[in-house]
Amino acid sequence: MTREEIKQILPTLPEAPGCYKYLGDEGQVIYVGKAKNLRRRVSSYFHSDTTSSKTRLLVRQIRAIEYIVVETEFDALILENNLIKEHQPRYNVLLKDDKTYPEIIVRNEPFPRVQVLRRAPRDGSLRFGPYPSVQMAHATLAMIQDIYPLRTCALDLSEHKIREGKYRECLQYHIKKCKAPCIGGQEHSDYEANIREIISLLKGNLRDVIELYREEMMRLAEELRFEEAQIYKERLEQLEQYEVRHTVAPQHIHQVDVFSYERDGNSFYVNYLHISQGMITKADTLEYRVQLDESDTELFATAIIELRRRFGSRAREVILSQAIDWPLPEVTTITVPQRGDKRKLLELSERNVRQYKVDKYKQAERLNPEQRMMQTLGELRQALGLERLPMHIECFDNSNIQGSSAVAACIVFKQAKPSKKDYRKYRIRSVEGADDYASMREVAMRRYSRLQSEGAPLPDLIIADGGKGQMNALKSVLEELGLEIPVAGMVKDDRHRSTELLYGTPPEVIPIKHQSPSFRLLELIQSEVHRFAISFHRDLRSKAQLSSRLDYIKGIGPKTKERLLSSFGSVHRLLEATSQEIASVVGTSKAALIYTALHHPQSEGEDE
Repeated sequence: MTREEIKQILPTLPEAPGCYKYLGDEGQVIYVGKAKNLRRRVSSYFHSDTTSSKTRLLVRQIRAIEYIVVETEFDALILENNLIKEHQPRYNVLLKDDKTYPEIIVRNEPFPRVQVLRRAPRDGSLRFGPYPSVQMAHATLAMIQDIYPLRTCALDLSEHKIREGKYRECLQYHIKKCKAPCIGGQEHSDYEANIREIISLLKGNLRDVIELYREEMMRLAEELRFEEAQIYKERLEQLEQYEVRHTVAPQHIHQVDVFSYERDGNSFYVNYLHISQGMITKADTLEYRVQLDESDTELFATAIIELRRRFGSRAREVILSQAIDWPLPEVTTITVPQRGDKRKLLELSERNVRQYKVDKYKQAERLNPEQRMMQTLGELRQALGLERLPMHIECFDNSNIQGSSAVAACIVFKQAKPSKKDYRKYRIRSVEGADDYASMREVAMRRYSRLQSEGAPLPDLIIADGGKGQMNALKSVLEELGLEIPVAGMVKDDRHRSTELLYGTPPEVIPIKHQSPSFRLLELIQSEVHRFAISFHRDLRSKAQLSSRLDYIKGIGPKTKERLLSSFGSVHRLLEATSQEIASVVGTSKAALIYTALHHPQSEGEDE
């Protein structure tokens, strides 16, 4: 089906909520979407004013459209989630997550074990979680094991085997971590009572268990059963300490989900916290790789559905950083708090999602710097339309003050890192006064005629620290030498901050996001070439000033000046030096002449 044929059928689509599927050449599903109004949503893809290049590419590949009408908007949300998982279309958001999350399992067996597992058995065992990290799961299990004596062995503790005396107690019994039900040391009813309390704890009913222990402790104490009361007192203290450490909100905030998000280019991060009796019992952050120009609210709704499904949440209230116009299944209250305890919970979630994003960047740079480098250079290559990755970049900058001590600098970046051994400094020879364009021509000719004659590697990209004039000067030199090397220009504002990248013939502004890795690389290159050129110019100017001051001192010849220049390097350092420090270089008598002339110039007649 051609695009024109598809356009003809668009008016026949129903104006109802549902999901649509775009099919490619071979009938494969290439995109799945949800809509409150199928006709309006699908038609929007085929408008001529669509600006996204990815959307235009998708539309060119659509050969057929299928759709499913549903009753409500949140039915569409759920259906989209299922269809994406089933078909995994290439243009939908990609969930950058293949983890199997750990759960706490209460085994379906006599005297049940409580374990942390990533893949729970399908045998009727009770499952709690999933937990976002194995550390959190084990910490919860450790708290339970500190309170309750539980078996950890894999023995078959069926009633007849215990009665036959097939087993012997193990170390866990002797260190009082288990009451040895394997040898009849603990009644089944007593063990099951502990399991019921553990299940209540894992469901988040911490306050209920605390109140139960307090009542039981008081009852036993009144009956003068102090040893048994002491057991409940110890359990009560442990649970109260756990509650204090993990409480982040008032206890009346119970069974609430908190969601916030951050978007960074094509990455979309969503953080999730589940609050039970004021404590965080579940937490996670998802990362989506955005394929098309989906809105933030659509992506946010998709992520909320996924996280609630993954963690089995049935919370009736959700706290969000931004309102969404998609209804959420089983949710009766959506809160976007502006102040108070719920606002503090939202800020906690926002801190977590920001930290997750920062950690991802740090890990990417530390664990796979080469991949990070290739991604940055690939982004720059795509922006400029280069034939190959700019693995070798050179950048030029001129420096002079009213035409004096005119110099230029060339810096080299290889694989997106400074290659300082390849940096070069140039004194401008053929240009009188301040003429940046002529200076750029001279330096470029000297640089690339030499590389050409030596057969040395040429750069993949040349950057001029300036606008169109400098770019044209570079291009004219390359044309004379018969070299085809891409030339770009970096432009700064009045505050000397990088603002634009110019490229092409004639040069035009290339849109690159200022926070993108490729733009940060360009800023680094520009600041580095400016630093290198300025430091070279400063050194030359300082040496020239020093030389001129020494020219007026009688008895100080060229060799002495050369030794002073070599030792001190600048007028400022020589002025700060003591007579003894100068004497260590040129001797006592000459040092006295120099020190007096520099600090009392009129006595030497310098103004005459």
